[in-house]
Amino acid sequence: MNRRTFVKHSALAALVAPAMAPRAASSAEADKPVTAPLRVAVVTGGHLFDVPNFHKLFRSFPGIEADIQYMDDFVATPAPVRDQYDVVLFYHMLMHNPPPPPVQAALEHLGATEQGIVAMHHALLAYPQWSVWSEVVGIADRKFGFHYNQTVQVRVANVQHPITRGLKNWEMIDETYTMADAGEGSEILLTVDHPKSMKTIAWARQFKKSRVFCTESGHDNQTWANPNYREVLRRGIQWCARRS
Repeated sequence: MNRRTFVKHSALAALVAPAMAPRAASSAEADKPVTAPLRVAVVTGGHLFDVPNFHKLFRSFPGIEADIQYMDDFVATPAPVRDQYDVVLFYHMLMHNPPPPPVQAALEHLGATEQGIVAMHHALLAYPQWSVWSEVVGIADRKFGFHYNQTVQVRVANVQHPITRGLKNWEMIDETYTMADAGEGSEILLTVDHPKSMKTIAWARQFKKSRVFCTESGHDNQTWANPNYREVLRRGIQWCARRS
């Protein structure tokens, strides 16, 4: 069986056999405790990363089941199956403007349901001139510079939001971006004051029906191993899925 046939058959099987947990509650029942694990599609492509430690990061989150996959595999899955994920987390850096038609169609479908969206680190840079992705992440002008191994002092800018409530300021090492900050419609959660970094490094927003969490941080295991970063990412996923 070739790869195309395998993907097709696998997708069809998923449609007739409900292997995934039910979607998160409707907006009328938002943010209530749910015992079923969260199903998260973690979409990669276009950038190298530390595979073992990246998998370890997502295995460390209790109550979250992450399916790490390339963009082509995500797109090859029929929309009704993709929609069963509670959250889609993007960790890709594909730079087409706009994306190829199948990818464009899948990404333009985002926000049609209450499925959450997380844009992690270099996903903010993807499709730099495509207005749809700029609207998803909340930054109109996404021209950027990047700087490895920067020590940043992270400040909690919003102590009331569920993603950052109760957290204290902390220090970490990460790759930083120099680019425009999140614009109108974004709730700023974390900031830094560093000459080689954008000021806003984590924010929450709405895209159509979807909650969106964006984080500039998350280049490699220097950041992933930081307990404060892991907690923010875990909470960001939960918030996007409308889970307490």
